Amino acid sequence: MGAGPVGLAAAHELVRRGVAVRLIEARGEPVATSRAIATHPRTLELYDQMGLVQAMIKRGQEIRAFTLFQDGRRLARLDADYSTMPTRFPFTLAIEQTATEDVFRGALADLGVPVEWGTRLEHLEQDDEHVAVTLGRPDGSTETLSVPWLVGCDGGHSTVRKILDLPLTGEAQQTWLLADAPMTTDLPPNSIYWVRTRGGTLMAVPLADGRWRLLDTADVDYDGDPDRLADRFARKLSYGIGAAVRIGTPTWVSRFTAQQRMVPAMRVGRCLVAGDAAHVHSPASGQGMNTGIQEAVNLSWKLAMVVDGHARPELLDSYSAERVPVGRALLDSARQATRMIELRSRFTDLALPVIFGVVSRVAPVRRRMQREMLGGMSGLLLSYATGSLSPSGDHGGTGPRPGARVCEVTEADLVDGGWPALLAALRTPRWLLLVAPDTADPGVGETARHAERAHGAWLSVLRVTPDAASADPAVIPDAGGRVGRRLGLAAGGWLLVRPDGYVLARGRSLTREALTGALAPLRLTDTADVTEPASLT
Repeated sequence: MGAGPVGLAAAHELVRRGVAVRLIEARGEPVATSRAIATHPRTLELYDQMGLVQAMIKRGQEIRAFTLFQDGRRLARLDADYSTMPTRFPFTLAIEQTATEDVFRGALADLGVPVEWGTRLEHLEQDDEHVAVTLGRPDGSTETLSVPWLVGCDGGHSTVRKILDLPLTGEAQQTWLLADAPMTTDLPPNSIYWVRTRGGTLMAVPLADGRWRLLDTADVDYDGDPDRLADRFARKLSYGIGAAVRIGTPTWVSRFTAQQRMVPAMRVGRCLVAGDAAHVHSPASGQGMNTGIQEAVNLSWKLAMVVDGHARPELLDSYSAERVPVGRALLDSARQATRMIELRSRFTDLALPVIFGVVSRVAPVRRRMQREMLGGMSGLLLSYATGSLSPSGDHGGTGPRPGARVCEVTEADLVDGGWPALLAALRTPRWLLLVAPDTADPGVGETARHAERAHGAWLSVLRVTPDAASADPAVIPDAGGRVGRRLGLAAGGWLLVRPDGYVLARGRSLTREALTGALAPLRLTDTADVTEPASLT
């Protein structure tokens, strides 16, 4: 339910895995305005796995810096430094939510999935096997159907959440004013701008078409005259940055009350929630849509395994177990970011120039601050290490730990065939078992072949070898040894990678016992019991 970015992403990932879906949306047509505009590096990595990242980048503006102004002075410009968090997308993409949704709708149309506009959820009941759903159609008629699972991605006022009686607990905070408007300025359009003025705090984020997202945290009154509002923003920003700016008529204006609320659980029986249906919070760090997309990916591979009969429904308990703590941490960070942006006092006016002067001049301090700020915002440091699926104890090797993402790769790494081959494998909606063959231990190869026989419907076994090139799709050609060293794979070593790109488990030598232990938390069924995929709403 819901055809916003989270519902579209969930539908896309389920269909890519062969699950039939119906995509229901209460609105009669796509929205023409955007709330979410920031797409961070980890989400871009997930878009790459979906095959959509280049389409997204073409529609957006790359942001590679954060700049602070105070009362006409530039205090600091911090260029984004992801050197301690390797990624091929070391930037935030400013892309309007309308464009993000358009890319997803196009991809779903190619997969044969339309959005059912103007269709509302009126009632649902569930038992141990099905969810009975009543839908209101655009012509006033109703439709009753039974589906095996229902996913609610229907926003902050979620009907699904309300029917399930999931409490959205937390607090409401200050109201902010948002506007999208064309702006003429000498500010480079590759930075987010935090502008502190006598009248409060403003932010300005460049969009791809010459417009900017403008935010005022103090002067939030709006009388309905967009040109008068443009003049007010221009006056305050010109004073704040110490240079004249001109702002045209806004194309969109909204008063937004920042809230920090979330549900205690994201699954109730055969119904699940994601995105704003599960949590709402301040736009201060631009995390809402990104978190929802990550939830859609996390849920989709698990739900597909259950629908296809490869895993028992208990696997879905890990969705809530993994994502609720992420949502809780997000609320805390968004709350802190909101307070920091709004804070204006004589002490902070005096302290910030000193603090940011030190940050700008002292490299170790700057790198630490960047890692802390960028790490949380980018999603690159998100880990499921303490989740219910990740094992504890000694995992062997020096590469990524269970729960960490496997694609810690930069553009400079794409000099030979190894990393491109692994990234191509990650774009398939399957599990990956990466194995370094061991000529001294035939048991490693035998276990790999057993894994292919037993789990080949959803698992790809890839051999990381020193071959310079190979036409075999089951080989990662690693002539320079870069992939093996980065992943910590010695002879016989192995990594089991989830479909969302996170390491489930690893070990020094691949044995049946080790592989069975790694797969145990997935609650696998007998693969002979696989049935045809059922439809979802």
